[in-house]
Amino acid sequence: MAGTLVADTIQDGAGNSTSMDNAIYGSAKAWVNFNGIPTVSIRASYNVSSITVNGTGDYTMNFTNAFVDTNYTMAGSFEGGSSPGSLFPYASGGTGTAPALISTTQYRMRTTGPANAYWISAVFNR
Repeated sequence: MAGTLVADTIQDGAGNSTSMDNAIYGSAKAWVNFNGIPTVSIRASYNVSSITVNGTGDYTMNFTNAFVDTNYTMAGSFEGGSSPGSLFPYASGGTGTAPALISTTQYRMRTTGPANAYWISAVFNR
């Protein structure tokens, strides 16, 4: 018999609740749209609790709920400031060959340039 399951939350084996959005494999697990200058402020977000400014065009997204591992992807872009561009993982040392500074609870990224921007958007998928 076919049917429809309707639920507001799902619990894992430990009794932790999660929204239906987190249960769908491959859907956005976090996203954010924020103002990069003059003062960083989140316009809208899902699963991003705050943003840390590390320097010009250098931001760390702090996740509300941790990812299960670091095997997720990020895509993003920015507009305003010096010019439009893309977001990239921040590599320690600035060489581009050092490991990116990401974890299950945060993701450090930089703008091309680097440049501060008025409109920055990023989405995280797994």
